[in-house]
Amino acid sequence: MSSHFQFVDDHCDTFPVKWLCQILEVSRSGFYRWRASGPARAARAHSDQELAERIRTIHADSDGTYGAPRVTAELRDAGIEVNHKRVERVMREHGIVGVHLRKPVRTTIPAPDAAAVPDLIRRDFTASAPNTKYVGDITYLPVGDGEFLYLATVLDLGSRRLAGWSIADHMRTELVTDALRAAAACRGAAGLDGAIFHSDYAEVLVKPRNCESV
Repeated sequence: MSSHFQFVDDHCDTFPVKWLCQILEVSRSGFYRWRASGPARAARAHSDQELAERIRTIHADSDGTYGAPRVTAELRDAGIEVNHKRVERVMREHGIVGVHLRKPVRTTIPAPDAAAVPDLIRRDFTASAPNTKYVGDITYLPVGDGEFLYLATVLDLGSRRLAGWSIADHMRTELVTDALRAAAACRGAAGLDGAIFHSDYAEVLVKPRNCESV
């Protein structure tokens, strides 16, 4: 419909608006409402363009890996209150696409005799302050010829920032403990001491001097 109104607006100096609206089967009142909303549309378009530039910067800094959820988190960390649906729309309209893994791989396989892990976080994935709750995950990165590497991450729920990570060609315990050590080096021992670390494979009160407790 907006394209019809745009056509009327482009040709109203040559032909009567009434005649153009009749030909295109649109209402004159609708056309005039559309024209009156022009400044608001232009402001939204300008705002979307500015947002797209910020998204491009974040996307480039992530080496093209971040999708809409992580871009939204980064924008909010920078003090920009934005709805994730708007971020998705702007990224789609500007052709900004994150990395999507094509084939799922099960990365968490508990041992048959593994003890049940208590839910210390109680499914509450929010935190009122940094360095109180961390979550971890393992994902895989295809590297070609059917091979892939494993990436373990430690994310601070308070700041929504990556605190530590490690990468290896296996999923042994040291993959996770190395990520926790990296987080301890980044935040300092006091930054992790007593915090809850939650993941699919473990949930513990972190003791930086003994990351092997994971």
